[in-house]
Amino acid sequence: MGRIKKMLRIIFGRSMFAVISLMIQILVIAAAYRFLSFYLAYFYGAVTLLSALVIIYILNKEENPSFKMSWMIPVTAVPVFGTFFYLLVELQIIERFMEKKLKSSMEETECYLKQNSRVMERLLKVSRRNANLAHYMKEYGHYPTYGNTNAQYYPLGEAMFEAMKREIAEAKRFIFLEFFIIERGEMWDSILELLESKSREGVEVRIMYDGMGSFTVLPYNYIKVLQEKGLKAKVFSPIKPVISSYQNNRDHRKILVIDGHTAFTGGINLADEYINRKVRFGHWKDTGIMLKGDAVTSFTMMFLQMWNISEKEPEKYDKYLRDPEYFYPLELNMEGFVIPYGDSPLDKESVGEEVYLDIINNARYYVHIMTPYLILDYEMVKALTFAAKRGVDVSIILPHIPDKKYAFLLAKSHYGELIRAGVKIWEYTPGFMHAKVFTSDDTKAAVGTINLDFRSLYLHFECGTYLYRNEVIRDVERDYQETLSLCRRISLEDIPKDPWYERFAGRALRLFAPLM
Repeated sequence: MGRIKKMLRIIFGRSMFAVISLMIQILVIAAAYRFLSFYLAYFYGAVTLLSALVIIYILNKEENPSFKMSWMIPVTAVPVFGTFFYLLVELQIIERFMEKKLKSSMEETECYLKQNSRVMERLLKVSRRNANLAHYMKEYGHYPTYGNTNAQYYPLGEAMFEAMKREIAEAKRFIFLEFFIIERGEMWDSILELLESKSREGVEVRIMYDGMGSFTVLPYNYIKVLQEKGLKAKVFSPIKPVISSYQNNRDHRKILVIDGHTAFTGGINLADEYINRKVRFGHWKDTGIMLKGDAVTSFTMMFLQMWNISEKEPEKYDKYLRDPEYFYPLELNMEGFVIPYGDSPLDKESVGEEVYLDIINNARYYVHIMTPYLILDYEMVKALTFAAKRGVDVSIILPHIPDKKYAFLLAKSHYGELIRAGVKIWEYTPGFMHAKVFTSDDTKAAVGTINLDFRSLYLHFECGTYLYRNEVIRDVERDYQETLSLCRRISLEDIPKDPWYERFAGRALRLFAPLM
């Protein structure tokens, strides 16, 4: 009986509905193509002219060259399919609507994200290079640099989970959660119980999760379940059975904000594998960070900007600033500089990649990286290899047990080039590395949600925290060194040991790397 019920859920579930709807749309497109084939000569001539115009447009577009190449190949090789698919992707009304709404929200929050001139003057005295990065982050990312902020680093999801529960329990005014994945289990059930309790006390609770991230792990009507508990909840960009590219831009952020004075971010989603209560790919290594202080304002506004993409009523942003009567514990170290930042696929700024490139290009002694994926564009490969060639210790920790085989093969396709240039590649032997961490020269670090792949750097909504001359940077580097002791270094001799077909597949997959 259990098997029959499971089969019926699959047959009549939303996944099957989505698949059938997409198949119908594909059949309609195929039928239209068959109809047009009767006028093949005229049609093909028109499409050839159109594909030439599309290629000229692609060449002149302000876009990463890897994306240009990925589009030019299908447009040239299969002009009918390639051209019309490209036009379908480019002419997305929903994406334009999202871009307009997000821009409007960012303009509304601009007055709450002004740069404190004293902080900037202090940074200029300490480091002109980092002041230049701060200038870029404010002018093009729209996020200021802060002082008066304490940061605490968590080397495992279990530690951050306990801290999150403690801080949620102390909430007095509001709690904002924005996560890529929420899945029922010990982690989420514990947090949800706390949220329900705080809601009954009068605390405003808002929850937002991504439609793709939780598509297979939460029921379709789960939003109503949360709303019935007195919580404000919504799905970012719900999955719909329509051929559309806007669904490619997912909300990959992980943000928890409490009362405007405390914020969390990092690689950790609200599911049991992130705290090793469920084993999927061996031991799950993840990291996160908690901020207390002025910098929390940026995460508060970041959340509200995304929340209001689908809202019609105006937001009272000042209501969610830190209560001026709230005082931080005196023992907190508030020295150093902190820049929380968001990254959007709807503008022309790859803020996440620019932060990483700035760290690599300005490193003098070392750049240490933890990342689950290594799907690199030309600029990132050149930055990593040149840093190693000029004597910088460039070291990258990747998973030994991957969650996605194709991503692992793509990562391995870069090993040879990087190792020959002097980059050290390590694999985390206990299991899966999901952390997204950069640390350099004992003076700077970045902790957030941004992977070293095209999806994170160009296609997803992301967030992170840049730290400069902050006490917590020593904790980040200490965790890197302790993690290194659990890793196996990859050498050039190891590469030929992989089956030839896997090495070929990894190189062939580079053609589709911008989609991964």
